[in-house]
Amino acid sequence: MKFLKKLACASAVAMSLAGGANAATVLNNWVFNPSGGGFAGGQTINEYLDVNGNAFIDLTSTGGTSFSFTEHAVFNIVQADSNGRLFPVNFPGGNITATFEGTGTGNFSGNFTFSGGTIRMYQNPVNGQYASTEGFYGANLGNQIAEFTVMAGGGGSVDASGNPVSNGQVTVFASAAAGSLDAGYFFRENGQDLSTESIMAFAFTNANTVSDPDETLVDEVACQYAGFTGVGCNGEDYANVAGEHLFISNNGQFKLNEVPEPGSLALFGIAMLGAGVVVRKRAAKV
Repeated sequence: MKFLKKLACASAVAMSLAGGANAATVLNNWVFNPSGGGFAGGQTINEYLDVNGNAFIDLTSTGGTSFSFTEHAVFNIVQADSNGRLFPVNFPGGNITATFEGTGTGNFSGNFTFSGGTIRMYQNPVNGQYASTEGFYGANLGNQIAEFTVMAGGGGSVDASGNPVSNGQVTVFASAAAGSLDAGYFFRENGQDLSTESIMAFAFTNANTVSDPDETLVDEVACQYAGFTGVGCNGEDYANVAGEHLFISNNGQFKLNEVPEPGSLALFGIAMLGAGVVVRKRAAKV
């Protein structure tokens, strides 16, 4: 939590130095059409899409308290702004799911940060397939409508076993180049299709350890999607192993942001670098 506060402060300083006109700002009142039917039939999004899902984390010790990790996650996106207007109900065929692949490094009883990865969003015209054995847990079915590249940074805190702490708060920064969003789904308030632009995204989730994942989740996400071959993928009962691998559940928000102008982005990078120095100094004291 202290790291996230320092990161937020460092980022805020960088953005304020860049000036309000250059700072990356959260998009408000943008329009999303879960069925891909265009601006006129879309739903105004005040700030965020609600996301919930599960992730399998594979940890590798790299000496001392340090580790590297890979994460494979599946997500369901059923509404926006927690408003209860479920996409599949209000937009027939508007089932939105996502997959996440991420890598990074960290320290046990310390912090972790992402080094890269990919977020892919899908629109599936068939209802009720998420959490099934179709595809990867039903999360990568239908049409891929967006792809974001995970940026270096973000992360959260873990305990000595690699389990999330500080209420499991995790941050992911991502970007999408022009053409990485499909036309007909994402729009500015004025109707401009965001598929023609570069855009940034921030995901904020709460992560909690899943001590007893069911067989479908283990088989679909760990064994198939992540390519895990350990206990649980060969007929035995799965179990999380401290410091090696674990399942977590996630719920949170996915927000779109303006891309900062070059000067602002450079200062943001300096802030991230400074936050990284803070993490390394803290880790050295553990």
